[in-house]
Amino acid sequence: MTVNAVALTPREHHGLGRLTGAASDILAVTERNLLGYRRVPQLLVFSTIQPVVFVLLFRYVFGGAIKVPGNSYVDFLMPGIFVQTVVFGAMGTAVGLATDLNTGLLERFRSLPMARSAVLAGRTTADLARNVFVVALMSAVGFAVGFRVHTSALEFVAALALVLLFGYVFGWVFATVGLIVRDPEAAQAAAFPVMAPLVFASSAFVPVDSMPSWLRLFAEHQPVSVTASAARALVLGGPATSDVLQSLAWSAAILLVFVPLAIWRYQRTA
Repeated sequence: MTVNAVALTPREHHGLGRLTGAASDILAVTERNLLGYRRVPQLLVFSTIQPVVFVLLFRYVFGGAIKVPGNSYVDFLMPGIFVQTVVFGAMGTAVGLATDLNTGLLERFRSLPMARSAVLAGRTTADLARNVFVVALMSAVGFAVGFRVHTSALEFVAALALVLLFGYVFGWVFATVGLIVRDPEAAQAAAFPVMAPLVFASSAFVPVDSMPSWLRLFAEHQPVSVTASAARALVLGGPATSDVLQSLAWSAAILLVFVPLAIWRYQRTA
């Protein structure tokens, strides 16, 4: 069958067919990206080592120096570590897309009769699948070093789902970064100034009450802090509704901005 024949299949003419075709394209690109971890298992190994090191470092090096009223530090820490890990992991989206752009793979994708959003959605979905594995591993490590859930299994799963959604959202942010800078090393360098203020000037590792007033105002309301606080409330107990709704609002707003921006940049760049 020729390319022209494929391009004129019913999915191009009917809304439902087009939606089904786009889902099939996304699944194919997701599978292609996940196969990379099987062929180069070091990618998955090293993407899990850093989060485990962070857990052990903060638990045993800084944990004795940081006091959290009403909770042990490890229980306070783990929800923040979950958020930090998925945000750092999203940087892989920028590097992966920049690599594909450099090798000419994106140009070949554009020449195929496939949904324009499939390349980006497939990449971010594959990175979401990787985050599921990493967060599950970190949960096991956390429980091994003393982390405990003070609510219920359902609320713990809800907290992890909220964190994974947040990581998926940031995948689109860094997809845009990767398409703009076009080089893997530059993508990694460009992603860090975006991540660092959000992750380290947040409530992920320490209570914001210890920060100067001018920094506390930013730290209390930025998306990483809100998501860490929401996950923490779901895991440790306490009022969670406000933080969960704020986290979902941040996620929706970021997607509304960066999904069309990333697709637009892909169409102009690839």
